[in-house]
Formats: sequence, C-alpha cells, structure tokens
Amino acid sequence: MVDEVNPFESLQEQIDDAAEYLDADEGMIDRLKQPERVLETTLSVEMDDGSIETFRAYRSEFNGDRGPYKGGIRYHPGVNRAEVKALSGWMVYKCAAVDIPYGGGKGGIEIDPSEYSESELERITRTFATELRPLIGEDKDIPAPDVNTGQREMDWIKDTYETLEDTTEPGVVTGKSLDNGGSKGRVEATGRSVSITAREAFEYLDRDISEATVAVQGYGNAGSIGARLIEDQGADVVAVSDSSGAVYDPDGLDARAVKEHKSETGSVVGYEGASRQLTNEELLTLDVDILVPAALENAIDADLAEDVSADVIIEAANGPLTPDADDVLADRDVYVVPDILANAGGVTVSYFEWVQNRQRFGWTEQRVNEELERLVTDAFDAMTTAYEERGTPNFRTAMYTVSIQRVLDAAEKSGLFP
Repeated sequence: MVDEVNPFESLQEQIDDAAEYLDADEGMIDRLKQPERVLETTLSVEMDDGSIETFRAYRSEFNGDRGPYKGGIRYHPGVNRAEVKALSGWMVYKCAAVDIPYGGGKGGIEIDPSEYSESELERITRTFATELRPLIGEDKDIPAPDVNTGQREMDWIKDTYETLEDTTEPGVVTGKSLDNGGSKGRVEATGRSVSITAREAFEYLDRDISEATVAVQGYGNAGSIGARLIEDQGADVVAVSDSSGAVYDPDGLDARAVKEHKSETGSVVGYEGASRQLTNEELLTLDVDILVPAALENAIDADLAEDVSADVIIEAANGPLTPDADDVLADRDVYVVPDILANAGGVTVSYFEWVQNRQRFGWTEQRVNEELERLVTDAFDAMTTAYEERGTPNFRTAMYTVSIQRVLDAAEKSGLFP
C-alpha cells in the first residue's frame, strides 16, 4: 500500500485526464479541482475518567453546483485534510455519475474509535455535530456514514442538530436507523451497486459472471455484501481479506459464513472453510476474474498493478488505485469500473432516504432496489457510451467526462455569482 500518494492530487489528475476529452474552459476545470470551503476544527471532549482529549476534525464542501453537499463522515486515524478534500471531490463526480441532484462533501475525525467507549464516542460525535451545525441542513449539507461510522453516529448527529435548532429535520443526515427515518435497503446499497456493476461489466464484455472467480480486499459492509450478492449471481468468491490478513480457497468460500466468522471473531483470518491464508498483497495479485478492492485508498500502485492478474476490477473503496496504476492497467487491458460508479449505491440510496424524509413517506425495499438498479445501469450505459464515442483510455476517464460535463452544464446554466 502506498500511503505517500496524496489522494487529493490523484483526484486532480483524474479530472485533468478527463478534461482532455471535453471542450471546457480551463478556468472552469480549475474551479472543479478545488473545494469551495473546508472546516478544520479541534474537538475538546471529556473522557469517562474526567480527562480532556482533543481531536482533529474536518468537513470539506467541494462543489454545490448540482445541489446540496453530500458525503459521509469517517472515524479513522488516517483522516487528514488532503484525504477529506479528495473524498469530497470524488463525491461530486459520484453524484453526477448516477445523476442525482447533489454536490459533494466529506468529513472525518482523526481517531481510532476502537480505543473509546460508546459514551465517549457519543460525546465526540455530538461535539462534532455542534461544530457542523452552521454548515449542515437538508438543503445545505447532508452527512452520512463512512468508514467506522454507521446508523448510531447518524442518529446522534440528527438528534444533536434537531435539539440545537429546536426543529424536526430527519433529512439533515442519511444512513440513519429505520426508527429514526432511515431507508430500507440502505445498509446493502453500496454492496448492491458493486454487484450490479460487476454484472454489467461482464455483460458488456460478453462474458458469463456465473463462471467468474472473485477476490475481495476488505470485508466490511461494502466488501462483504458485494461478495454475497456477486456470489448469488453464481460466481465463486475464492479469497477475502481484512486488515489482519486474507483467507483463500480455490474451490470457493461461503461469503455469508466468512462474514459470520468475522462478526464472531473480529477477523476473516482463521475461517475453517479456507484452504490457506494469504497476505493482502497476495490477494490483490491472485489469478481471478474479478478483483474487488473494498478497503481504503491507494491499495494498488503502479508496481503492484504490474502483478495484478484479474481481468476486471470493481472499485468498492474510494480511490483504491493510484493514477499511475490506472495507466498500467489500461496498458494491460484490465477493465476497471471506477469507484464513482461502482460504490455509488450508498449515496444513491441516501438520496432516496432524503427524498422519503422530505415527503414524510417511506418506500418499500423493492422500490428502493428497483430505483437503484435503474440509476446504476443507466450510469453504466452512459460510461460505456462515452468510452466508445470519446475514445478514452479506460472506463474511469469515460465516467469522469460524463460527470464533469454534468457539473459544467449546471454551473453554466446557473452562472457565477459576482
């Protein structure tokens, strides 16, 4: 893994690559490479023992040309300003890729949540929500879960905001629990878009996904659900991993059973149905048909890309490939379905949740999944059309041309306020 690669610089390079295939003003492209604003704050929170600890926290609002800022909040020791800026930018183009009326935002706290009690995490979250209060709102900026956050944290943020504002505004965050206005289908949404794009990629390549072998790096929400849903299409999931290591069986693992093992033990390592253990790097270079990087950014650099043996990569994580790795894989005819499409299920169903909150009317899970299917498949078709008609070197650049053009069109029609 190449931590030294700056994810914000990777985002800017991806935008520049796509801009070469667009007739766009250079100044407007430069505008789309920088966040509109970034909140950087220090949270001071009382711990259970009465001591005070401080935490660095961030919220980046990248671009709001197409609607309110939208993006998750992550709790991770690696959270920093550059990462949050990059993630907020990717959210702009992710929302545009699936054509939902949002801009892009992202936030995070530099913290290892495993080191704190639930009551401490609640105080930390509510303190952050208080700092975010001037920025967020259902028509302004709408947070959601991300790495190491979930329904619990979103419920806390919603309650803090509503209490301070003396209002009822369930649409201020998405990814909430069902009892607090969450949407059916939200938990599975990111993994579902991973499985849909895997199926669409194999149909585009005129291949049978039921005969495919799959390796998944990262077995959290997106990775484990994506693995299960791809397995349901008949593919064999032969390897999965988490931060502790990987398990492998050439005859196929049981994706559900591995998830149960991880829930019980905290890791996929030690799963009895595997024939042997691997390192994460060994998993990434396995000879499989589909590779799903579902951990953090920069998992595959140019050197590792030379050893990747998969035919198709579905990016469940945000930014798992460096730009140099993209170039290597394109030269080797490896098809990469980019993160801004492959993992867009989460923000898409977050949009559905927001719509339901605004209407005060809930949808059935069937409707959620049908609408998600429609938007993701339409986006995949737009990407492949751009790939063929614009002659881009890979799917990522093609998808960015579609997304950037949609943002440019919105900006042009609105004009720039003096």
